[in-house]
Amino acid sequence: MTVQLSPYLTFDGNAREAVDFYASVFGVTPEVSTFDSVGPVDDPEQAKKVMHSQLVMEGVGTLMASDTAPGMPPAVSSSVALFGEQADSERLHAWFTALSDGARDVMAIETAPWGDEFGMLTDRFGTVWMVNVTGAAAGAGAPA
Repeated sequence: MTVQLSPYLTFDGNAREAVDFYASVFGVTPEVSTFDSVGPVDDPEQAKKVMHSQLVMEGVGTLMASDTAPGMPPAVSSSVALFGEQADSERLHAWFTALSDGARDVMAIETAPWGDEFGMLTDRFGTVWMVNVTGAAAGAGAPA
């Protein structure tokens, strides 16, 4: 197996709604386990919350998410960056548009000073998304 790095988002009780939204954006079927699906739960309010979920996007990666577990600190906002080449431009623009539904602090995708197309938004769940399409110039890319 190859080592992978995947974003893991946490939510304060609305992970199921977020995961279903992200699944619709990315066109995948979510895999979801609730706290009660893995064993007995003392708190009935916790039972149907998301213990773990993942959205597997072939050739892109896996986005994982859960509700905050009992006894853990509250969820904090997270950022996810989606980067691709010109060949991926249409898909990245479509994802950005879909993620914009109900978003705030939307910075539309435009040509950035480094030559790439770049846009950023905070979605309806508080997750910040950055989308970058590599510029047409050879070697163009976001600064490291």
